[in-house]
Amino acid sequence: MGVPFKKIPRKDPRKEDAVAKFYPQLVTLGDNADLEDVAYVMKEKSSLTLGDIKSVITNFVEALIDKLYGGQSVNIKDFGVFSLSARTVGVEKKEDCTAKNIKAVKINFRPSTTIRPDVTATRAGQKIDFYDLEALVNKDGSSSGGQGGSGADGGIEENPLG
Repeated sequence: MGVPFKKIPRKDPRKEDAVAKFYPQLVTLGDNADLEDVAYVMKEKSSLTLGDIKSVITNFVEALIDKLYGGQSVNIKDFGVFSLSARTVGVEKKEDCTAKNIKAVKINFRPSTTIRPDVTATRAGQKIDFYDLEALVNKDGSSSGGQGGSGADGGIEENPLG
């Protein structure tokens, strides 16, 4: 079907008399896809069993964590690079700078250009279709199934239907 969006009004917070403009904001419908869902799609495109695929994905995640926690970044060709970053607290003296200054660590992902979304793509496998969720729900048909772009800052994941 495509990626749904809803129309969100936003004012420029730097201007008191700003007029709200509407921006398309991408939304996520329903539950997240899980390992079972992804493995099933992969099974349909290969000769492997569902159990084999789930095992490979599980082992991949364990190996990825092992490499990241070992201080390496992980570059998966045509997919992207996984790496760690940290939120830290600075101190004035070099000798006071220790591992205790690391407050949080997160895993980052930088997609490769081969999977990075491109709203101008024209090839079927790379094209993202967008549709107006409100128009679909209201069944007015004025813009359901149409194409648009994301002029805002991306999508906040939420479940607007439940």
